[in-house]
Amino acid sequence: MVAVDSDTLTIFRVRGPLELRCQLDSTDGLLMQKAISRTFETLRSEVKSESCVLMLCDSPVIIWPNKGVYEEITPDTPCEDLHQWIQIDEQESSGKRSGKRKGKKGLSANVINLRLMMEVTKPRPLSAPVLRKTIQKSNFLTASLPMDCVVRTSSSDTIKDTCTQLLEALTQQLWEMEKAILQHTRRTTLLVPEPLHFYLPEPIGLVTVVFPAGVSDGDLETQRKELHRQFDLPEDRPYFKRANAYHFPNEPYKDGYLRNPHMILTHPTLENGKVYLVQGIYSYHHYMQDRVDDNGWGCAYRSLQTICSWFQQQGYVERPVPSHKEIQQALVDVGDKQASFVGSRQWIGSIEVQAVLSHLLGITSKIMFVSQGSELASKGRELANHFLTEGTPIMIGGGVLAHTILGVTWSETTGQIRYLILDPHYTGAEDLQVITDKGWCGWKGPDFWDQTAYYNLCLPLRPRIF
Repeated sequence: MVAVDSDTLTIFRVRGPLELRCQLDSTDGLLMQKAISRTFETLRSEVKSESCVLMLCDSPVIIWPNKGVYEEITPDTPCEDLHQWIQIDEQESSGKRSGKRKGKKGLSANVINLRLMMEVTKPRPLSAPVLRKTIQKSNFLTASLPMDCVVRTSSSDTIKDTCTQLLEALTQQLWEMEKAILQHTRRTTLLVPEPLHFYLPEPIGLVTVVFPAGVSDGDLETQRKELHRQFDLPEDRPYFKRANAYHFPNEPYKDGYLRNPHMILTHPTLENGKVYLVQGIYSYHHYMQDRVDDNGWGCAYRSLQTICSWFQQQGYVERPVPSHKEIQQALVDVGDKQASFVGSRQWIGSIEVQAVLSHLLGITSKIMFVSQGSELASKGRELANHFLTEGTPIMIGGGVLAHTILGVTWSETTGQIRYLILDPHYTGAEDLQVITDKGWCGWKGPDFWDQTAYYNLCLPLRPRIF
C-alpha cells in the first residue's frame, strides 16, 4: 500500500510486459493448473535473475538490480536525486528541447516511472545449434502480463533499497496474477490479469489490486467484499469498482475534461474555520464544450453534467455523462416538458436537475430553498454537513445563473463562510492555470450571490450501495 500525499515521499512505479507461455499437454483441470503454476514460477525466477532490467523513463539511467549494476548512478544515490536525470521533452519557443531539470513540486514530481525489461541475450560459450522435432497435440496458452507495481520511498531511501522493494512488489504481483488466472481460466481460455490502483481513505492510501480483465464488477463482488474486509472499509460505497481506479498525475484523461481543478487552490483561513469539500473525482463541464454552443443558456446543464460525472467516476453508475438533448429528452419523458423542448435553448433549474438525476441515474436529491441570496450566509451548517456525509457536488440556481458548489469553509463559532465555486460559464480552453487564476474555479465570499434573488439548491444524495 502507498500513501501519496506527503511532500517527503517519492512514488516509484514500474511497468512492463512479461510474456506468459504455457504448454498444456492435458485438458485435465488439475494438470492444467500445475502447468500454469510452473510457468509463473519461471517468471518469478526471471524477475530475480540477472536478466532483469529497470530503465528510468526519459533518462539514461539503467539498473540491473540483481547484478548490482547501475549506469549513471550508484546504489547509494538518494531516490529523490533521480528527478534530475529525467529528460523533459518540451519544444521551447526557440525550437530547442530542454535538458535535465528537477521535477515540479506536487504529486506529479514525486512519481518516478520505470520500465521493466528482460535481457534476451546472455554471454555464454558459442556452440553449434541442435534441432529436434517432436510431433504431438497440445494446447498453448500465451498472454502478455501487464506488470504495474508502485512502492513508496522516503527521502532517506537509496536506489538499492528501492530496487529491493520493487522486486518484492513484482514477485508479489505475479503471485496475485497466478491466483487470478487459476480462479478464472477455463480450458484454453485465459483471462489476462489486470492490475489496478485504488486510492483509499487515509491512512491506507494507494493500493494495487489484480482483477481478471473481462470480468464485470458485478461478477467480482465476492472479491471486492473480501477487499473491503481486508482494509476494514464500510460496504456503503464501491471503493473497488474499476471506475474508481486511480489516475496518476502524468496520465491525462483521454476525454479531455479537467478533473478536480480545485485541488491546486489554497483554502481560505477563517477563525476556527473548517474545510468541507466534495469527496472524490469529477469532471469540469462548462460552456462551449462538446461542440455545443450553449453560451448564455446552458449553465445548469453543465452543472448537471459535472454532478453526473461525479457519480460515474465514483462507480455508482455506468451511464456516460448525458448530453444537452439527452437531458431535455429525460425531462420530456418524465412529463416535465413538452416534446418541443428537445433541441431548444431553454434554461433549466434545480428542480429539473433533481428530476433528471432521478430519471437517468436513479439518484435521489434534496432541494434547499433560499428566498434571497443574503440567507445563504446562514446555511453553513447544512452545507458543511452535506459535504461531510454525502460529498457530492451541489447545483445552485438563482435568477439567470447556475453554479456548482464544491465545498465550504465554515466557522461554527463566528458563522463566517466561504464557498468553493465551479463556474460553468467559462468559455475557454481546458487551461488549469487560467481557470484557477481567473476565478472560474475559486473560493467566493457571501457577496458572490445576488443578495435579493431567490436560490434553489439541488443536493444529490450518495447511494449506500456496494
